[in-house]
Amino acid sequence: MPRILIIVGHPDSHSLCSTLARAYQAGAVQAGHPCELIQLGELSFDPVLHHGYKEIQPLEPCLQTLQDKIQQADHLVFAYPLWWGAMPALLKGFFDRVFLPGFAFRYRDHSVLWDKLLSGKSARVLVTMDTPKWYYRFIYRQPGHQQIRRTILGFCGVRPVRISSFAIVKTSTNKKRRQWSDYCRKLGKEGR
Repeated sequence: MPRILIIVGHPDSHSLCSTLARAYQAGAVQAGHPCELIQLGELSFDPVLHHGYKEIQPLEPCLQTLQDKIQQADHLVFAYPLWWGAMPALLKGFFDRVFLPGFAFRYRDHSVLWDKLLSGKSARVLVTMDTPKWYYRFIYRQPGHQQIRRTILGFCGVRPVRISSFAIVKTSTNKKRRQWSDYCRKLGKEGR
């Protein structure tokens, strides 16, 4: 049974993203998967990497704990809304602060290559959005999806990274939202 860690990147713990994440968790728990859900909006940490990688910025205790939980997990789930074509600043700040050299990746000396320190883990990304899926894919070319799949998780060795998009949120009915929750519950049961 894969150990699953769910991270909600919406600042509001009562958002649709949280509802979908809890549905995923319910399915995973029902199937017997060890599963934990973390709401980033309920944690207290500075999302700004003030000096880039030039200086070590000590991690807050909650971020140290999250690094431990990520290391122990086999499957990572991220739930967040699409704002301005990508993830909210809170989630981006989480990646900036937590996915550090020596934890998520390591550059090799005298080389352009790097070691992917999160290899062996897989991920599911649950993204809510008001942009129609076809428009986001064909007109915008999915910048946020590419960012999390390739330049964050893929860069660190996480694969496969599967993305589920839920749109259009602002015009969705309660029936549609229940269907989305049922789908997330099913994904959780399957541990994927």
